[in-house]
Amino acid sequence: QPMPSTLFILNGPNLNLLGTREPEIYGTTTLAEIEAACAGKAHEHGLAVEFRQTNHEGTLVDWLHEAHAADAKAVIINAAAYTHTSVALLDAAKAITPPVIEVHLSDPQTREDFRHVSYIGEGAVACFKGKGLPSYLDAIDAAAAL
Repeated sequence: QPMPSTLFILNGPNLNLLGTREPEIYGTTTLAEIEAACAGKAHEHGLAVEFRQTNHEGTLVDWLHEAHAADAKAVIINAAAYTHTSVALLDAAKAITPPVIEVHLSDPQTREDFRHVSYIGEGAVACFKGKGLPSYLDAIDAAAAL
């Protein structure tokens, strides 16, 4: 029996505080609840999930490289604040072969002006945003369809 294809779902800074962090923006769903829902949705598609969170930019870059080395089916990334600042993440996304899908709980386009720029989005094949947890689930559906 072959191993199922793997989706890397990477989460950036401060997402470990979901559930209590600015619930009026991000809701009350915790990162653990998002992870469980993502694992279930991926399983429906016969996919495995490597779900991770870090507050460190370089770690996200390393994980993008790891997804490439592991021949991941796709990378779903919520780069959080690094979305708007990290050329390093853009370069990593463009350097790897697995397609990158950007995801956000809120819709950055409806927030502060500085959040309207997405560097990671320039290296992504799709973006799902503004729906809370369903943004992740829609990204998994899209990744499965690739």
